[in-house]
Amino acid sequence: MKLALLSDLHANRHALQACLAHARAHSASQYAFLGDLVGYGAEPGAVLDTVMEMAAEGAWVIRGNHDDAALAPVANSDRADHAGASWTAQRLTSPQREFLAGLPLKQTHDFMLLVHASANKPERWTYVEDAKRAADSLDFAGDATHVFGGHVHEQRLFFQGLVGKTMAFEPTPGVPVPVPRHRRWLATVGSVGQPRDGRSEAMYALFDTETLALTFMRVPYDHTAAARAIRAAGLPESNAARLTLGR
Repeated sequence: MKLALLSDLHANRHALQACLAHARAHSASQYAFLGDLVGYGAEPGAVLDTVMEMAAEGAWVIRGNHDDAALAPVANSDRADHAGASWTAQRLTSPQREFLAGLPLKQTHDFMLLVHASANKPERWTYVEDAKRAADSLDFAGDATHVFGGHVHEQRLFFQGLVGKTMAFEPTPGVPVPVPRHRRWLATVGSVGQPRDGRSEAMYALFDTETLALTFMRVPYDHTAAARAIRAAGLPESNAARLTLGR
């Protein structure tokens, strides 16, 4: 099975469509959405409709902090994420709300654990951005040998050897990384809709469960059109500028 791992879509329809087309061209047969389907971007309805349709066909979906925020937005806040959550909340249909509210915080499939942030108290939305926090997440992953998440908007890989020490590995986009089951692995697959590593290309990862190879992908898309939609919606300019700057 080739599993496409997509996180932090952030209501970016253009980036999502590009990543799904790329995954299909690379023979993906299963899809996992690792949270933050909405927030920042201008097309939450279109993104949710796509994900809901794919979930009905068997895709796995996890809830993220921006999904929670859209269900219970903070009123009268000047923060960009709070303003975006209020804007999004006003545009969700009842089925879309019910879908978001029903999503789990983490999910296990065979030897894989899917979570938006850390497997340790996922509701706290901890950023797994270094080896220490990766080790903490793995400690709460049960029997799973492979943990996949997002939240940090960057593509990172950590592994735990036989002695239990957790170390970082720097992946190269497009180059498969062997991730055998005699070690434990934690990957943050990056952001489809809001990359923050200084590059504009959308991010996702493809995991081959037969060969146990993980490939981090970068996908060019029309980020100018996505930014234009954000501006037309009256959302904060920073949300649009990020798409070009990748930060």
